[in-house]
Amino acid sequence: MTPARATKERPQQPFLIGVATSGYQIEGGFNGEGEPHNNWALWERTGRAARSGVAAMFWEHPEEALDRAASLGCNAFRLSVEWARLEPQADQFDQAALERYGEILSMCQARGLVPIVTLHHFTHPWWLGEEFWLRPASPERFARHVARVVAALSPWCGHWVTINEPNIVMLMGWIEGSCPPGRRMAVADAYCVLDNMLTAHVLATDVIVGIQPEAVIACNTSASSIYEHDRLLTDLLLLGAAGIDPGEVDRYVDERRAMHDALFPPQHLGELLLRRYFAAISPYGTVNPGGGRLFPLVRSRARRPATRRVVEAVHAAKTVRPLGPIGFDFYDPVASRATRWPGYRDGQGQWVWSPGREIWDVPADPPGLLRWCHDTAAFYPDHPLWVVENGMATRVRDDGRGEARADGWQRPRFIREYLDAVGDAVERGTPVQAYLHWSLVDNYEWGSYQPRLGLFGMERFGDGSARWLDTDAQGLDAPGEFARSITALRSRLAAAAAG
Repeated sequence: MTPARATKERPQQPFLIGVATSGYQIEGGFNGEGEPHNNWALWERTGRAARSGVAAMFWEHPEEALDRAASLGCNAFRLSVEWARLEPQADQFDQAALERYGEILSMCQARGLVPIVTLHHFTHPWWLGEEFWLRPASPERFARHVARVVAALSPWCGHWVTINEPNIVMLMGWIEGSCPPGRRMAVADAYCVLDNMLTAHVLATDVIVGIQPEAVIACNTSASSIYEHDRLLTDLLLLGAAGIDPGEVDRYVDERRAMHDALFPPQHLGELLLRRYFAAISPYGTVNPGGGRLFPLVRSRARRPATRRVVEAVHAAKTVRPLGPIGFDFYDPVASRATRWPGYRDGQGQWVWSPGREIWDVPADPPGLLRWCHDTAAFYPDHPLWVVENGMATRVRDDGRGEARADGWQRPRFIREYLDAVGDAVERGTPVQAYLHWSLVDNYEWGSYQPRLGLFGMERFGDGSARWLDTDAQGLDAPGEFARSITALRSRLAAAAAG
């Protein structure tokens, strides 16, 4: 099948509202016998992560997902192009797989769905190694991959996300150890990984713009109350646009951190100490931005050396503004709420000793999204905003038993109140231009199928097969509520545009 090509003249796009997915999580067909292997392959094989299996069968049957998304009233569909599928072995490129992605993008267009393509969503080919992003040559290697992909797919796509959540990649892989390579508190390496990923975004942006000058390019972060864990990344990418010379970067970072903390002040001592700790270990910022004696002492002992190649890359880039929209994923940005004291009983009465909060315990806070949009617009006044991900998890145990959330929230209410918050933001003049719900369907949630975040549930069977449900995992009409909420939001947007 030859995909129908889009015209070169792209009309002005309306507000983008739809769903977000990623290839490894929905495609199926990774890390098994004779299948492409990515950097999660060893974890799957050794039992450290559950087998991904068929996932949501998207690679073989994309029509099912795309038809459902279109039926809800979506006009955007986010997906990723999986590097491991395109280069399953070193120096071996699968042209047929690249053409298949072109077909899928053509299917999106045929259904009125604007494709938003993520070029790296947590995964890469296994042969590059679990610590690929620690290698000095990783930015250039990624940029060459991007050049091949964008050159082939640009006729059907003009919206690109270069790297998904680089702050989460470094946190989960090198600080918490919950994702490959599974290292803990490797702080110096974590910041080197981050530097390489940000540099990779800059190089990839130049590549994309060189192929497609009208491209819309984002790099989404996971929203966080800790400046060093979120907005620092965007500030570094925009150093050139802000006119900050390399010698002024540390002073500038101090100013931006202070602005962030003023817009989003810590609510208690624990949150304040957490922010101060990350400021102390960061390779950016001056020795003593706020006066006093304690912070310089802590910083002198805790600060970790790291490369600053992104600073050089930004100032050498051909593209002055390497970001179009400011993209962020909104779950719960309050960092101190991501942990809790170990030694508590879960919903089944079992003792839990991990200090981390489970994904199905992340609190819902629709007014928080409104505030975050307002503050982000103040922080980056010359950029539109994209809510690249927003969703809520429930839990279905491996034995098939479902659990209600401890806080009583259900997905229809979540959808309704968060899309109301988006409407409130637009009506108040905040330049939100896209909202993508995570996710269309229950998928492989990074090592487990227990978290369920889909509008549509996916029933899984002991033989490894699965089938779509017409409700969410709790049997609720989340798809219907999403369709109704899209209609209501569009009415509000039209009224706001009319003045």
